[in-house]
Amino acid sequence: MAEKLLRVALKEDRAPQESSSPVESHELCLAQQLEMDASWLPAYHLEPEHVDVIRAFVSSPEKDEERKLKFLTSIAVLFRAATYNSLCQGLDLFCQRYKLAENIKVLLEEEPRDQLHTAVWRSAMFAMTEMSFVEAVLEGKEIGLLQACFSGIFLLPPKEEMQDLKPFLYFTTMKGMDTMLVALVLNSPTSRVNEKMQSIFQMLLTFTTSERASVRERAVGRMRVLSFLLANYSSLKADPNEQRHASRAEMQMPIIGQLLGHLLLLLSFKEEETGHLALDALCLLFQFKYQQHCATLTEENTQLQGDWETETTSLRTLPSATHIIESFAEYLQPSERSDIVRVFIEAMTDSSTFDKEAARNVLDVVRGNPDLWLVDVPKITSCIHKTLGCIKSVPARQSVESLMVSMADKCPQEVVTTLLQVAPGGDSTALALWEAMFSVPQTVRNILKELLSQLWDLKSRLFCTHLEDYCLVRLAMLASRDLGDRAFAATYLDFRFLKEERPAMLSLVLRAIMTLSERDEMARKMKVILPDLMRVLLFGYKAATTKALLVFRTIMAQLERREASHIAVQMAEFLLPLLDDELSQLRESSISLFRDLMMMAVGNDKREMKNVVRLGLLPLFFRLSDQTQSVAKLKQDRRRAQEFLIQSLSYLKDAQASLREAAVRFIALQTLAEDREPSIRSLVAQTVIIILSSSREQPRPRWTLRALCCR
Repeated sequence: MAEKLLRVALKEDRAPQESSSPVESHELCLAQQLEMDASWLPAYHLEPEHVDVIRAFVSSPEKDEERKLKFLTSIAVLFRAATYNSLCQGLDLFCQRYKLAENIKVLLEEEPRDQLHTAVWRSAMFAMTEMSFVEAVLEGKEIGLLQACFSGIFLLPPKEEMQDLKPFLYFTTMKGMDTMLVALVLNSPTSRVNEKMQSIFQMLLTFTTSERASVRERAVGRMRVLSFLLANYSSLKADPNEQRHASRAEMQMPIIGQLLGHLLLLLSFKEEETGHLALDALCLLFQFKYQQHCATLTEENTQLQGDWETETTSLRTLPSATHIIESFAEYLQPSERSDIVRVFIEAMTDSSTFDKEAARNVLDVVRGNPDLWLVDVPKITSCIHKTLGCIKSVPARQSVESLMVSMADKCPQEVVTTLLQVAPGGDSTALALWEAMFSVPQTVRNILKELLSQLWDLKSRLFCTHLEDYCLVRLAMLASRDLGDRAFAATYLDFRFLKEERPAMLSLVLRAIMTLSERDEMARKMKVILPDLMRVLLFGYKAATTKALLVFRTIMAQLERREASHIAVQMAEFLLPLLDDELSQLRESSISLFRDLMMMAVGNDKREMKNVVRLGLLPLFFRLSDQTQSVAKLKQDRRRAQEFLIQSLSYLKDAQASLREAAVRFIALQTLAEDREPSIRSLVAQTVIIILSSSREQPRPRWTLRALCCR
């Protein structure tokens, strides 16, 4: 009766009192009187003093350390006695009336975060442990309490940095947390065990990415405790009111893939206790997944069951992420494997604290077995698209892009569909992914074919601003059809997609053409695009220009010399401004192509080529000192520079005024005699001496362009 009346008192505000019946008013009055006295609580008679301490603390404004500890100890004692004597009736109402969970949370949040001097943390967790044995007392409040515990204790300074820390206090505080976690799980109804463990693991994972070793170590230590619980749950005592325990087959947690992925990455912290704890947790989770897998085998397949202890020993013998992930693979669900892949992709971001090399090694394993690991293509594709923009490291970016290519080879339709769906208009990350896929011959053909299928009648969001004229669709039509040389030329002249002037899309189209032109047969057909390739240079887009030069060189190599001669002269003239470009890669490509074009001129084109080459002599000469190794390799060794300087004097008497003018400008080094750099002034002085001493002695040399431009 007393419990019923108290429930009435704890209800939300009702209608005005005058509207209540006399009976209801009497019950409410009696209930309010009961609030003044806790004798209605069955457990009160077991521990009256502790009940009074709790009530006094809640109502008192004074909350010093001594009162806090008495309050928390009284909660633990009261609930332990009630549970042992089966007198738990009304405790949920008692907790609700005096807001015990809320008061504990406030105490935890008020504790200092720079030292561990008192037993408040430990006492609070012991109190929560005892409270967990009573149904519904902590329901809906566990997450807030756990978050307060984790944030406060995990973020404490390392043990070595906390002054006057008592080792026993630290040990018992961490032990109290472990006991509390186990109790929260084991005292949950079977139907809520998965949910409870899922929530706790999710909170712990957020601390494993911390830059502080002590934070990671504390979080992984609790993950190890829960992993042990998961591996042995069916043999441990659960809620005594439950008729049965959950079987391993029923213990399904969507977070298991993320958990395994993070633990595998944490192995790289071998200099810390974190790595050892992570390995322990992985071995326990392997036991769980192995036994869970065996539980699903039919009787005729029971002989396939091995000894998980032997497997676990193997994991400890070779504790590398790649070895462990291969051991886990066959026991994981497809969704769990996909989640592991996503964790390793996200580990590649610049802000990640994990070892990038370890992550790349695991992704290599994934690419080596795409049928096993790359199952959920939409989920992984979306993850790559979301993550790639946060990866600046070239090796890490290449690893993720290679994974995308592997998926595109395996499931081109799903990759194209997903990328078109998730990427907004003009998305730079999506364009980078398309370019990566366009860089592999077989992949680009499959992707273009799929794009043609999906975009022919659909204006996708990705290309709504960058593909109004569907230049990629037109390229796909050209690449997908088995056209002869004439038909190919006629089709291109109808499309002319290289007239696209938008930098990103032009660069993407050229990337596809570069890859397609690697086939000699396709490169021969592409001679029709050479005039448009030369016009690309006029746009001034460096990325597109570099690609255009490489395509031009590939196509020209497939032409007969007589057919290529006149085009070579035209292109060489286009290249002159690029020989001295500020971008080293563009300089290298320009000089390399310039060298090839010089040797292609025949007949009357030789004279025109000679005139063009003379205009390029000075830029080429000065690039003998290029600090970019790849550019310098395209010209003579530096020790031949003096010889070239002497040879250049002969051009002062050349019949062409333009060449004489160029020679004068070159020799006029005296203007640098006052340069602020001592090394420059010294070089100028040496050069002038060489000029003066050599001008009377040296005959006009035979000039050879081949000597200048050879590798």
